[in-house]
Amino acid sequence: MPARIYKPAKSAMSSGQAKTKEWVLDFAPSEARSIDPLMGWTSSSDMDSQVRLRFDTLEAAKDYAKDHGIEAIVTKPKSRKPNVRPGGYGDNFATNRRGAWTH
Repeated sequence: MPARIYKPAKSAMSSGQAKTKEWVLDFAPSEARSIDPLMGWTSSSDMDSQVRLRFDTLEAAKDYAKDHGIEAIVTKPKSRKPNVRPGGYGDNFATNRRGAWTH
């Protein structure tokens, strides 16, 4: 059963980097999902698609996949330029601030 090893991207709802430092191993679905005729919910009998394993390093994730006979595809993360302002958030309230207070 194939799996994917990747580093998750940051949440679109925040600028923080939480949960983006670890490597994740996800299993690919082995069968298609089916739709329940009464409620319209999607379901599957594939239990491996619910498993998400987290590792501190890429090597640890690769070693785990190799030891358990899992065929894994590694997706390298795209580098992100750090967005650090010199004054930071506190600069908004500085007493030597130039310009008019807008709100």
